[in-house]
Parts: sequence; C-alpha cells; structure tokens
Amino acid sequence: MSLDPQIEILLEQMAEAGGPAPESLTVGENRAAASAFTALAGDPEPVGGVRDTTAAVDGREIPVRIYRPAAPGSGPLPVTVFFHGGGWVFGDLDSQDQIARIMTNRSGTIVVSVDYRLAPEHRFPAALDDAYAALTWVAANAGGFGGDGERIAVFGESAGGNLAAAVVQEAQRRGGPRVALQVLAYPPVDRFDDSPSMYENMAGPILTRPWLEWFWGCYLSTPDQGADPRVSPARSEDLAGLPPAVVVTAEHDPLRDQGDRYARKLAEAGVPVTHLPVKGATHALLSFTGSVRLARDVLDRLGAAVAAAFTY
Repeated sequence: MSLDPQIEILLEQMAEAGGPAPESLTVGENRAAASAFTALAGDPEPVGGVRDTTAAVDGREIPVRIYRPAAPGSGPLPVTVFFHGGGWVFGDLDSQDQIARIMTNRSGTIVVSVDYRLAPEHRFPAALDDAYAALTWVAANAGGFGGDGERIAVFGESAGGNLAAAVVQEAQRRGGPRVALQVLAYPPVDRFDDSPSMYENMAGPILTRPWLEWFWGCYLSTPDQGADPRVSPARSEDLAGLPPAVVVTAEHDPLRDQGDRYARKLAEAGVPVTHLPVKGATHALLSFTGSVRLARDVLDRLGAAVAAAFTY
C-alpha cells in the first residue's frame, strides 16, 4: 500500500532540507537533528495540569513529568507511565510532550512521562533500570499526585515501546507492581530480527536499517546482550501471565514484522492482545500529530484502549 498522503507530503518537506545519512552523524548531531521532530507535533493540546518532579528511587532521582486530564473524573485516577522514543539515544520530557498530553485527555488517566538515562553515556541496562524504578515509584507514590497506584498502564513509543515491553516482563519476574495494560507503539523487540520488513523498508522512510544498527550500537555494550530478553522482549521463553497488550505496527517500518510476531507470540501465550497494523504509516507516526490525521486517529484509539482497561 502507498504512503498516507499527509505523511507523503511531510516526507517531501523533510527531504527538501537534505543532510547526510543519520548513521554517519555523531550522537550530538543526531540529537540536534532529532529535536526538530518536536515541531511536527503541532500546538500543545491543553490539559488539566502539568508538573515536573523527580522519582527518587534507589539513591537516584529520575526526572518525570505528571499530566492531569482536562476533564478529570472524581477520586484517584488510574496512571499511565509513558516512555518516550528516540532509539535510547535521544528524547526527553519535551520531545513527545504532545503524545503525553493527548493520552491523558483521551484516556482520562494521569500520565507520568519518564526521562530515563540515555545511551551511549548510559548503556543497557540503565534505561530499563530507570523505567522499572519509575514504575515502582508510581505504584508507591501515586496517591501523592491524585493517582491510584493499583491501576497502572504502561505506554511506550519506539524505543520506549521496547522499555514498556521489557518493564512488564521485569515486573512479573520480580513480583513488582501489577500493570493492567501495556501499549507498545512500533516497538523494537528483537535485536536479531531479520524478517522481510527489515529488507522491504531498509531505506526507510524515517527509520532505516543502518540507522537502527547505529542505535543498537549506542545502546548495547556487547553484541551478545541482544539475546537478553530485557533487550529483546520477544525472545523471552515465558510470556504467560503478562498484562493485556495493544501493539501498533506501521506498514512502512523495518520493525513491522517483529511487532507482528510479538503480538502473535503474546496471544499464543494466552495474553489478550489487540494488534493495530496501520496501513500507509511509517515509523515515528505518533510524532506527526501536527499535520497527519492518521497520527491523531491512532493516538485517539490508544487513549480509548487505556480508558477501557480501567472501565469496570
């Protein structure tokens, strides 16, 4: 299928700017270039409140941003813990602010966005350690910001989807907080994936296979770490009992097939799964809410799925 027309226009505009292949750039240059993505989100959606604070866990402080919905219900609200994308190398509390804003309003949950440590300064498992620590902090401290620590969802985009998938597995292994729903948007879940989509979309658009290899090289210290299920959640041998999942895949994305397979593997393990294959979409779709209707539609569906998880 062809690209969504609005995405195609956006890609043409981005191509006009030119520039070298991202995998040829330094970490700093990539971070500077990636910051331009923030503008693609459009004007910030109004919410009920935004507060920056820190999650103090195990002797370190993890920056988090707490969003309240514009029309909050009564009593403590469920909480969605959000992990931004950026290949584990870039991204922060500002880079996907719009995604968090839309999610809090559509889901009616408090969203806690996590500013986990980035590679290559902090390689695996630093990001995952921060993500899990933030989850435990939310479970223990939600009451302090109007949330319900017994009703938690996790939501991750791209590399954040990898962290969200790994965090729920980690919570199960450690007997950690109960998670009601995991929402994974085009996540990398298998370091050694060599499926057809990795070739069909090798040159992108947006995410190319060489750039993906660059990200993995920044995130991991040694190649064999890729076999660790904390890096490649799809390689876990036991998925039974994990929280229900919503898995988004994009048609024109090298990661498409591994997301498809992970959704099937979860279902085969008895995990309730909703798979949303998005036709005409590319990687990073959810960052395009400023000009792409499809991005807003998919986020609306994800917000509705989170809301439904806490409707009983």
